[in-house]
Amino acid sequence: MTGVVNRLRGQVRIRAECAFPERVLNMCSARNLAFWDLEWESYTAFTCRVSRQDYRVLRQAAEKLDCTLTVVGREGAPFFLLRFRRRQALLLGLVGCGLALFLGSFFIWDFEIEGNKTVTDEQILRSLERHGVGIGSFGLSLDSEGLRNQVLLDIPELCWLAVNVSGCRAYVQVRERVPVPEMVDERTPSNVVARRDGLVLEVHALNGRASVPVGTAVTQGQLLISGVEDLDTFGARVLAGMGSVEARTWHTLTTELPLTGQEKRYTGKEKTLVSLTFGKRRVKFFANSSIEGTNYDKITKRASWSLLGIALPVTLVTETCRFYETAEVRLDAVGVERLGERILTRQLETEVAPYGEIVSTLCTSRQRGDVLTVTLSAECVEEIGVRVPILTEESGTAP
Repeated sequence: MTGVVNRLRGQVRIRAECAFPERVLNMCSARNLAFWDLEWESYTAFTCRVSRQDYRVLRQAAEKLDCTLTVVGREGAPFFLLRFRRRQALLLGLVGCGLALFLGSFFIWDFEIEGNKTVTDEQILRSLERHGVGIGSFGLSLDSEGLRNQVLLDIPELCWLAVNVSGCRAYVQVRERVPVPEMVDERTPSNVVARRDGLVLEVHALNGRASVPVGTAVTQGQLLISGVEDLDTFGARVLAGMGSVEARTWHTLTTELPLTGQEKRYTGKEKTLVSLTFGKRRVKFFANSSIEGTNYDKITKRASWSLLGIALPVTLVTETCRFYETAEVRLDAVGVERLGERILTRQLETEVAPYGEIVSTLCTSRQRGDVLTVTLSAECVEEIGVRVPILTEESGTAP
């Protein structure tokens, strides 16, 4: 901080040479003249930095000591601005730039969002823009409380939002709503049946009577936990059968993939489009943006500009189009098999993840002409019990 202040008010690096240089330092101390970055060159000479005002006093006092003061360099804002005293247009542009930076700091040019997991940044930014807060908005007129209420109505997945403006950047902090757990129905008469075939490993009957022992092979739709309980005296009573049944299951998934495909071969032809984005406006530096054909890859690079750590509402956008031609090639059977295995594994994880976990997998393939059939066999441990209602005469349907 001291270095910044010294550069703003101007500093001079001097070289002092005399028979007794320590007298110069004593004189600076006696007259309360600050100096820093002292370096000794010899027994009779040293260099140091002093402020612009103190240099004038030191130069007059050094004449009485028969000391030679030499200016090595001048640094700081005053000396920098003196260079433009005869260049009024450049000085005016410099003042205008500083004024633009000062006025631009009162507007919002960048957003930083934190706290969201399921709600995307785009949803939040679009909602803020619909209610008058976007790129180029005046930050001092922001009504945080009113904005929060409006955005929470737009995005019901959020339960809290705060927008704090610091300089030209808006910090958006959100908290997502915790979903209400589903209420367990303990009144509707029901049974627990098998969702799929499997070998029963564990049975936990919370309400009702277990109908299968551990180690039993069951089929889809088979009764696992009965909601009908026999009474010791007479008749039976109907309950809401609940519980969990863990079983070992087996899955077999198959897919067919071609052994031929299209390969990209770049022609070496490229087209570069450069533009500048000022807030929401885009300035193009090219006359014709049309591109012949559709076989090209577009690589977009965005470089945001900043000055002295302050983000500017200017972004340099460079779009490079690389043209290519397609050619039919023969694919490697091993690579196609691995691709099929990854596809089937993702599908298997989607089916099993809500209920259990995958224990082991085995992938096989079979080639027929230009088609490769990939088969994935998996062993899993998962929950197979699912509740189904018991239809009774009281519910209006015969059992």
